[in-house]
Amino acid sequence: MVFSSLTFLCVFLPVVIGLHTLVKNNVARNVILLIASLLFYAWGEPVWIVAMIFAAAVNYLCARVIASAKTKTGRKAALAAGIVVSLAALFFFKYAAFLVNNVCALFGAEFRMAAPKLPIGISFYTFQIITYTVDVYRKDAPVQKNPFRLLLYVSLFPQLIAGPIVRYSDVSEALTDRRVTRAGLGEGFFRFTLGLGKKVLLANLCGEVLGSLPTGAEMSFFSGWLATILFMFQIFFDFSGYSEMAIGLGRMLGFRFPENFDAPFVSKSFSEFWRRWHISLGTFFREYVYIPLGGNHVGKGRWIFNMTVVWALTGIWHGANWNFLFWGLYSGLLVVLERFALQRFMKNAPSVWRHVVVLLLTIPGFALFQNEVLPNLGFQLRAMFAPWAVPLSDPFAVYAVKNNPLLLVACIVCSLPLRKTAVRWFKARREQGKKNVLRPYAKAALALSILVVSLMFLVGQSFNPFLYFRF
Repeated sequence: MVFSSLTFLCVFLPVVIGLHTLVKNNVARNVILLIASLLFYAWGEPVWIVAMIFAAAVNYLCARVIASAKTKTGRKAALAAGIVVSLAALFFFKYAAFLVNNVCALFGAEFRMAAPKLPIGISFYTFQIITYTVDVYRKDAPVQKNPFRLLLYVSLFPQLIAGPIVRYSDVSEALTDRRVTRAGLGEGFFRFTLGLGKKVLLANLCGEVLGSLPTGAEMSFFSGWLATILFMFQIFFDFSGYSEMAIGLGRMLGFRFPENFDAPFVSKSFSEFWRRWHISLGTFFREYVYIPLGGNHVGKGRWIFNMTVVWALTGIWHGANWNFLFWGLYSGLLVVLERFALQRFMKNAPSVWRHVVVLLLTIPGFALFQNEVLPNLGFQLRAMFAPWAVPLSDPFAVYAVKNNPLLLVACIVCSLPLRKTAVRWFKARREQGKKNVLRPYAKAALALSILVVSLMFLVGQSFNPFLYFRF
């Protein structure tokens, strides 16, 4: 079940929000949410719910041992057990076939391992479980003695499938006692509809136009760049839209999830871009990989090594394929070059030029991310960077632009921090003593308009995937 499906919007969501709001007892609310979350996950793949429950159970026991162990050795052993079991399951489902097949190919063996079907959201809930066990070990979070509350934390349906990756300490109090208010319901509904609009009205349309463009050796210079930019916007609005819907759903249920995107396309440095893109994943790797490796309190060589490890892991986290590793290493290379080769330029150049450089060098990375078939990646990069070897344009790309004249404009406008700008404007008016009488009515009208238009589009759309479901 996906957030942008009619089943979710017209049946599942109203029933769950209605029951959760009407019930005042927190224990009963948790029961409702746990049942709803397990049903939500089992809707598409009921068999894999066992893997999620098993991972939660193992880390529940490991955290209990960590909290009660008398020696540091016992605490470390329990921590290692929780991490190893969690990562072993992730490795088997996501990376084992890739590793085995590449090793066999390297040595000329004919054996090939069939990749098992990947449980939806395993990368997200695995990392989330690991943060719980590590935080208990670090004493940054209390141990959860109620196994059903821990399972609810892991399986909470708003962020189960594609994040954001929520640390246990961020929601531990809400699991025990939370308030559902009219303001929270209204704000949550507003954020949910904004995300729904990003997904249905922008990401899906970008995907449809992208599907009409030539691929492989047929790509022209124009279609190569257009395809990359459309994919960049598709994956941005797909994932940021999902994250915004998750944040809105959490707010309606009394939880406050962390922001996952912060207008990355306005960035003026590569490091700023990745601080604004998929914030929860970046936070995970910073807190649980980069800092334990020494962070930036090390020499130049070790810092480059730390960055290489972090960005390689970031890349392959997205998928067991060479293109994701190349994307991760390329993104990390830009951050390293910014620190050692472009530092003076990025510091002294006018803002507009820094912004242009960041976009021009970041966009090609999305071609790496897009193409899991390496020959297709080669054709697309050739089309983008060897215009003398390909036609400058093609009728399909021209037709796509002519028939969707406002799509790219809408994508550019909606990628700006419009909501934050509006919040600052209303806050400034309030500080000046001016009443914002129209604000709640404007938000309600905008939310209802987006919802109605999105539902109209969903009735006629056959293209409605969530790209990050496969990660």
